[in-house]
Amino acid sequence: MKDPFFLEPVPWLSDLVRPLSRRLDLVTLPLHIHEVVFAALLYSVIFYPVSPILSRLIAPKHYSQLSRKKRVNWDAHVVSMVQSVFINGLALWIKWVDEERSSMDREGRIWGYSGAPALLQSMAVGYFVWDLIITAMNMDVFGIGTLAHAISALTVFSLGFKPFVNYYGCNFILFELSTPFLNIHWFLDKVNMTGSNLQLYNGFALLFTFFSCRLVYGPYQSYKVFSDIYALSGKNPSSPGQGVLAYVTSQTFIPAWLSFAYIASNATLTFLNFYWFYMMIYAVRKRFVASPKVADEKEPVTEVESDLSATASGVSSQAKPRSRRA
Repeated sequence: MKDPFFLEPVPWLSDLVRPLSRRLDLVTLPLHIHEVVFAALLYSVIFYPVSPILSRLIAPKHYSQLSRKKRVNWDAHVVSMVQSVFINGLALWIKWVDEERSSMDREGRIWGYSGAPALLQSMAVGYFVWDLIITAMNMDVFGIGTLAHAISALTVFSLGFKPFVNYYGCNFILFELSTPFLNIHWFLDKVNMTGSNLQLYNGFALLFTFFSCRLVYGPYQSYKVFSDIYALSGKNPSSPGQGVLAYVTSQTFIPAWLSFAYIASNATLTFLNFYWFYMMIYAVRKRFVASPKVADEKEPVTEVESDLSATASGVSSQAKPRSRRA
């Protein structure tokens, strides 16, 4: 499927990034660098000034009373909300309409290229470029864990420009179907609606989407990609330069480091998903079942750690802080 983005590649920008793409073997990056830049700039504008303006209009009592750190965290959640709704909608649309992607065989799923999934990947890379910059500029808010997550996520998604597992991008993006509900949960806490019926119903939706997408659909997709990688290990494309394999050569193969890095990161995320699900159940129960406070809890270091429930596992700011998931 042809890239459906409304802007054509910008020649000078593609030429500018081409030496880097050759060095890193990111063959299709010059075709999509304008989309990466567009996404990063879009999320930057949403972060400032769009979020502060809208937040003062929609929640003037709450937003105006926040400290600098809490406002940065709030604005980052606004960006996360917009990005998660947009990227999930785009992934579902591509899965529905992209017949070229749907018809890919095993080689296509690993080495194939289609314009629409590449657009999705570019939007995700643009988001993580923004995430990396904002995190680096506000380390006192987000901490080193969030910075490490931004770097690793940017690296993994950028590998799709080789191209590599371009097909699976849509599938793994759908892990984020639970993120809008997670952000709603966070905002309800911030506007003093903790324990409300709306938060209860949203909590049920959050648990259902997280369980079905990350603990059922996710491991199944991980099994599929692991099977494809294993089957093609040590092999080369059978019809390089043709059709969906237009950007690979007869010398293309799956390096051992790439297989290990991709499988290890995916397996780690799957393990963390089970842990986060447990923490979410604990958090939803905490909102509606009274529990004694712990008197001698350690003070969190960053705003994100002090607000872990909202950004990661749903545990309220009164709970013991743990490392943040972005």
